[in-house]
Amino acid sequence: MDENLLSLRIKLEEAMGEYAKEDICLAFSGGVDSSLLLKVAAKAVEKTGKKVYAVTFDSRLHPSCDLEIASNVAKELGGIHEIITVDELEQEEIRFNPVDRCYLCKKKLFLSLKEFAGERNITVIMDGTNEDDMHVYRPGIRALKELGIISLLAELHITKLQVKALAAGYGISVAQRPSAPCMATRLPYNTEIDYDILGKIGEGEEFLRSRFKGNVRLRLHKDIVRIEVDQDSFDSVLNDRDAVISYLKELGFAYITLDLEGFRSGSMDVGIQ
Repeated sequence: MDENLLSLRIKLEEAMGEYAKEDICLAFSGGVDSSLLLKVAAKAVEKTGKKVYAVTFDSRLHPSCDLEIASNVAKELGGIHEIITVDELEQEEIRFNPVDRCYLCKKKLFLSLKEFAGERNITVIMDGTNEDDMHVYRPGIRALKELGIISLLAELHITKLQVKALAAGYGISVAQRPSAPCMATRLPYNTEIDYDILGKIGEGEEFLRSRFKGNVRLRLHKDIVRIEVDQDSFDSVLNDRDAVISYLKELGFAYITLDLEGFRSGSMDVGIQ
């Protein structure tokens, strides 16, 4: 580990050590950001005798495999794993996917997390927002600030690449796991969110991930589905085009396209920021 990364690791552990003087409640997805925090928090509470709760939201707006992954990673890293079941579409504002949907969802989720923490007299509530998240369109960050959620990685200006490097240094199994954001990001804003459609998109993405490495997204625009993969996967997709077309058409998608710009996080946000 190089000196800069080692310095960052020490800084993170020291900061977590201060918070670990109390019990900690961590929003835990099983992704690399929250997994890094759980690893460091679990290590910190060993010294203080406090508890760390890794709390996962069971939400139909997230890929179906997330819950199992989160459960397995929590067992690997330590802490007390808890699950909160939520249905964001109960809130009509969210169901129609407004531009600030992420803010509304985040507020709903973290209000439930604050309630969970409050029942256990926990005041230290964390999430895995990192430095890079602060520089792109992330309306959910406003909700985190309003609710007093601690985004330790962002506070320490730790970027996504640094998170992955630190996680690898700790030997965390999901250190290189691609991000898996809310499934509503596959639909244009101001489009009603439908669980059946999201289920088909999820099936399509699972099929693509079984065949191609790296990032995969299916973005839906009415009867057109747009495939986003890393640019170095373009040849693989084209070579496998018959299987891809057949599978996606069976799911009900009429027109199948490959986005020549490749995978872009937040590509539905173009023109909004």
